[in-house]
Amino acid sequence: MQSFSAADIPEDWRTLLGDYFESADWQELQTNLRTELNQNATLIRPEPANFFKALSLTPLSKVKVVILGQDPYHSPGLAQGLAFSIPANIPTNSRAFPSSLRNISKALALEGFGALSHGDLHCWASQGVLLLNTALSVKLGEAGSHTNLGWKALIDRLISALAQQKPGLVWMLWGGHAQSKLPLIELGSDQLILKSSHPSGLGVYKTNQPFLQPGGQVSCGHFTRANAWLRSHGMAPIVWVKEAGDNPNSRA
Repeated sequence: MQSFSAADIPEDWRTLLGDYFESADWQELQTNLRTELNQNATLIRPEPANFFKALSLTPLSKVKVVILGQDPYHSPGLAQGLAFSIPANIPTNSRAFPSSLRNISKALALEGFGALSHGDLHCWASQGVLLLNTALSVKLGEAGSHTNLGWKALIDRLISALAQQKPGLVWMLWGGHAQSKLPLIELGSDQLILKSSHPSGLGVYKTNQPFLQPGGQVSCGHFTRANAWLRSHGMAPIVWVKEAGDNPNSRA
């Protein structure tokens, strides 16, 4: 029998969530997830030990930027517990490399940071970029399959508490799903909210705030704007693309 408990969540984030763990919402999530895990845990991604990896790698005290994804990759070998991130050994030119990550790499290159050499974003998490999906599990081959298990209440509580406790954050909201969390974020003060279409597939060019402009020659500028904001608030900018001898203070 697979276990799932509040102890799986790092203590600093448990404290932020407060009395959520006494709620019916938490009981519902526990019950539903345990049922799924006991039926066939081998079909669930990421592995249960990595459900809260984003919170483990980016402590509450270190959060500077929040990038909201929807749910983990449902294809084999991709989900790591970090929104948009995949293992470094997946070639950038392979079919397995997600279109959303490919377009993120294009945006970074257009903004002068250089393209990603791989899709593993652990280095972002270690610098204070919270790579948070709004559902933290999925069944292999079934996108959105765990959306209704109860993750929404947990993540909504986390987002609203984070925005209210930490002024000066940057939020990157790509696509309608991430932007639906805007009312929660606006409960906080002094938050930089960056909105665009989602970077996946053809959606990257849609809406009046495209992630990439049609033709793919102009980026939304989110990575540059985030670093400018962090500097203006006395924080170190994010090294979005690591290079040998790279000086983060030389980046826009």
